[in-house]
Amino acid sequence: MLSHLLAPLLHLAAWQVYLIVGGLAFGEAAVLLGFVVPGETAVILGGVASRVGHAHLAVVVVVAVLAAVVGDSVGYEVGRVLGARLLDLRAIHRRRAPFDAARSFLERYGARAVFVGRFTAFLRAVVPGLAGMSNLSYRRFLLANASGGVIWGAGYAVLGYGIGTAYQRLEHYSTIGSSVLLVVVVAAAVALRLRERRRQQAAAPRRLPEPAVEAEPSASTR
Repeated sequence: MLSHLLAPLLHLAAWQVYLIVGGLAFGEAAVLLGFVVPGETAVILGGVASRVGHAHLAVVVVVAVLAAVVGDSVGYEVGRVLGARLLDLRAIHRRRAPFDAARSFLERYGARAVFVGRFTAFLRAVVPGLAGMSNLSYRRFLLANASGGVIWGAGYAVLGYGIGTAYQRLEHYSTIGSSVLLVVVVAAAVALRLRERRRQQAAAPRRLPEPAVEAEPSASTR
């Protein structure tokens, strides 16, 4: 359980709590750290640390939101600069199917996909980079990114504060919810891709068979 690895966060000084919460929230999309440590775990524990008096809840919220928004912006820029080369990385190439589904989801829904992706660990790590590779403008990306970041950062910090030391139960439910949302998104993206392919096949002109050309009789048979 990640909460066991991050549990020492509850015994650190306030500035150390803010540093860890901000670093993990920032690194999810900026350096694809979300594949290893989901940022919401750190934000939940930051809320718990506020509950037991090791930090201030308002500061945890501000740090989590700003770090999430800035980290996603860095991820967007990385995707814009590296482009398709980002998808050729070995770690990404091995999981190409989920990436293709996330890309289809983004192409279909644009900024709405950025907002929804904020609440799933995998999408939170990859959507900013994919958005940078797409034709989604940074202005639209930033609006969706900031909206999702505010709800995500404040929501998980407040939940962590409210649940107190029973944070392991909250982490369990948040992981289940995130996984369910990811399955729904991937299934929807695959269904949309299949429907688009069928539509293209139906719209493609059918090639009529060419009439057989009778061979002219040779001189020897005339």
